[in-house]
Amino acid sequence: MDSGTNHDADTGTGGGRGRPIDFSVDTLGPCTVESPLAPRLNARRTTHHYVQPTDRVLFDDTLSKIERREGPVAELPALEPCGPREKIFFDPSKTRVGIVTCGGLCPGINNVIRGLVSELSTHYGVRRIYGFRNGYQGFIPRYGHDVVDLTPESVEGIDAEGGTILGSSRGQQDVGEIADCLERMGISILFVVGGDGTMRGAQKISAELRERGQKTAVVCVPKTIDNDIPFIDQSFGFQTAFSEATRSIRSAKVEARTAPNGVSVVKLMGRHSGFIACYAALAQNDADYVLIPEVPFQLDGPHGFLADLRSRVKEQGHAVVVVAEGAGQELFEADEARDASGNKRLQDVGPLLRQRITDDFAEHGLELNFRYIDPSYVIRSVPANPYDAVYCIRLAHAAVHAAMAGRTNMVVGRWRRRFVHIPIAMAVSSRNQVDPNGDLWWSVLEATGQPWSFGDVDSPQVQVFGGQ
Repeated sequence: MDSGTNHDADTGTGGGRGRPIDFSVDTLGPCTVESPLAPRLNARRTTHHYVQPTDRVLFDDTLSKIERREGPVAELPALEPCGPREKIFFDPSKTRVGIVTCGGLCPGINNVIRGLVSELSTHYGVRRIYGFRNGYQGFIPRYGHDVVDLTPESVEGIDAEGGTILGSSRGQQDVGEIADCLERMGISILFVVGGDGTMRGAQKISAELRERGQKTAVVCVPKTIDNDIPFIDQSFGFQTAFSEATRSIRSAKVEARTAPNGVSVVKLMGRHSGFIACYAALAQNDADYVLIPEVPFQLDGPHGFLADLRSRVKEQGHAVVVVAEGAGQELFEADEARDASGNKRLQDVGPLLRQRITDDFAEHGLELNFRYIDPSYVIRSVPANPYDAVYCIRLAHAAVHAAMAGRTNMVVGRWRRRFVHIPIAMAVSSRNQVDPNGDLWWSVLEATGQPWSFGDVDSPQVQVFGGQ
């Protein structure tokens, strides 16, 4: 699926030159243990399921980008493919595994948990799998959270439920205490399911373990409902999220058009990236406006949003506005407050729009029937749809193959429709955002008919993978 961004592996200039990105993945050591999957792999050497140890997936997908690169073909930016290896690092019969889920809810977390447990147990023969409760708190003794034994039987059917059976939490915890817990329990592999803050935590855990000389693999399955992690085609749960969001847009349209001068505002997820707002508005083509963090806008003035909204309502009798939660931050005074995860605390654009739209219509003597819909927590807690369910289980399988082969300090994802290994450092190096000059945003503008910009705000320029 097109993410709506540019993907150039350089310093963010888009020129294809400059400091190349290092896609090399850390390993714990040579793989000397024959994999339980080896007999099956030997019989399928001609298939894509077999992974050549030296094979790579090219980062660039066009001849023009490749031609701009300097150096021989072997030095082109490329990622290590996911998949089972004939030789692995860990002896499954002596391997203990931990799984933790962190951060906000997202459709598909339980699918990932079940996929990890099933692959580890059924195909690799790992019998000791533990779930840590309530995110990174689960490793810290003072919280007193118990540890869950995970088996194929205990995870059966959990993919039909929303949320996570392990619970979750936000906020940083002491890396030393986490490493102590892993050492006490003899954990050889830790699977971490979470977003950018969680992955930064996993990166620190991996560094601490390496400094201690502990041979523990740390592998992340990236989770962000906003689809804002770079170097992957999309995040799991994203398709479910924007599909569910279309229900709210449909309801907003009904509410708006059945009342005189009806205006409905639907606030969707998207702190810094407006992918859900864009895709939901395109999937349910009833929005007259889409407001996202990547495109600043002004409310006032003859060419501002309020004036255009008034004109649209006079013309067609109603309007539907879809706004991402992080849009319009330029309308507020600067605030450096941070949440428990260390993220900048955003101002709430929803109440601001409600107040300003109401005041503006009253000031111009116009009747207004206003509806405000915020389905965010409803969307976050639903089970994954069939597409995301498939994606989750394939990510889980890829994570298991990587970890058993001793890969660490890495993330599994899909790039150019191939599952690949990505260093955590790359996955947290920048943020995936809608390109205001790209085809996704152009499609939104064409579908809504809204102006390119509101007020005197210039068309924005976004540098992807650096500087956003």
